[in-house]
Amino acid sequence: MIAVKQLTKDEIFIVHQLAKDIWPHAFKDILEKDQIEYMLEWMYNMGTLEEQVQTGYLYYMVTLDGVPKGFVGLEPNYPEVGSLRMHKLYVKVSDHGSGLGNALMEKSIELAAEMDLNKIHLNVNRFNNAVDFYKYKGFQIVKEETINIGKDYLMEDYVMVLDL
Repeated sequence: MIAVKQLTKDEIFIVHQLAKDIWPHAFKDILEKDQIEYMLEWMYNMGTLEEQVQTGYLYYMVTLDGVPKGFVGLEPNYPEVGSLRMHKLYVKVSDHGSGLGNALMEKSIELAAEMDLNKIHLNVNRFNNAVDFYKYKGFQIVKEETINIGKDYLMEDYVMVLDL
């Protein structure tokens, strides 16, 4: 059975663990190993995750038969009032196509409606197969961004928006 549950600050270590498992597989054909490790430490260290939860980020975990399989990270009213920012949505590569990503997306849409937000906003690597998933869910590419994240690493992203 698929279930989606909000994570507390005390449970945020699950996101850390899942990211360490998912990222090397999800990005192996897109990013170099050193950049994957750099970004994991930058975005998924425990201090950063705990601070995010304390400052209003919402993290949800999706499980299949009680086993953690993925997560989504959301921030209400970012980058502007009325938007829900989807910072992260990841499911174990071995579970792609199983409905788990869809469950996280549906939870995100439900939360946006509950908070009276009118769009979901995200960045996704331009070379990530997830672009097709987001398009299938109704997201539109609104622009391209190239972001220097340090150590000469770049995030080459699409900015995508889903109007609700």
